[in-house]
Amino acid sequence: MSDSAPGDSYVDAYIALGANLGRPLETLRWAVAEVSSLGEVCGVSKLYQTAPVGGPSGQPDYLNAALCLRTRLLPLELLAALHDAEARAGRERRERWEARVLDLDLIVYGNWIEAGPPLTLPHPRAWERAFVLAPLADLNVGLAHPQTGETVGQALARMDGSGLQAEATDWLSFS
Repeated sequence: MSDSAPGDSYVDAYIALGANLGRPLETLRWAVAEVSSLGEVCGVSKLYQTAPVGGPSGQPDYLNAALCLRTRLLPLELLAALHDAEARAGRERRERWEARVLDLDLIVYGNWIEAGPPLTLPHPRAWERAFVLAPLADLNVGLAHPQTGETVGQALARMDGSGLQAEATDWLSFS
């Protein structure tokens, strides 16, 4: 647990976005608009195409991105709002790491440390996954893991990024 609650102050939260069912690009655009209602979106990464990691075989590739949200919501409130957005997009939770219409993961919430359930912060596998780290590096390569101090850039440098393909920098353009 963190040493103090944000209260009326703003906190920068980093959220990973992913989709591989339906119309992933349109869904991710919609998700950014939805998340913007929870605070101020202060940055959005490039879009990446990545192979699925874990889960059932035969899944289509994912589109992944990340965003930084400056918010006053407490971590559990933010997590609930992200899960609500996933549900409104049509996500059903049946099997771990299955293909999904939308995945919104709270990766880092300021320097908050939480050992869930229902929430673990920072996200327990984020610093092990290139498909999370590459979009985070677009936003803040020096973002440090609140427990280990390892930066996103340092973690990404030790990863095999061969399964990552940067797709677009202007993917939020609707033209």
